[in-house]
Amino acid sequence: MEYEFRRNSLDGTVLALFSMDHEVIGRWLTEELGQNTTAIAELLDVIAALQQNRRSQFRLVGRDLTLELDTEQAWIRANVLGYEQDFELEEAMSLYDCESEAGCGLEDFEQVLLSWQDFLAGR
Repeated sequence: MEYEFRRNSLDGTVLALFSMDHEVIGRWLTEELGQNTTAIAELLDVIAALQQNRRSQFRLVGRDLTLELDTEQAWIRANVLGYEQDFELEEAMSLYDCESEAGCGLEDFEQVLLSWQDFLAGR
């Protein structure tokens, strides 16, 4: 999973760009978490609790995306993925949802949050 953070020098907006199959993580950082340093610190505390088995799971429902954490994985899913499909796909076909759902290991997600935190702090 590769990523890059950018800041617009004119208005200060930030953008997280992630490699293919993980784009939604960048979208979540940019749109849901944004520059909220308090929320970043709280999520890092949740991750620590998960790693120490003081928690077994965590869920944060946002406007468009939901973050789900457990002791091993982090998943981000678009809230619209909960739909029921009322049609059948032909055999060997599936809906494209790579830009709406992505997962990674909990430690990798922790590193992403720490990198995002450092980026926002100008480090």
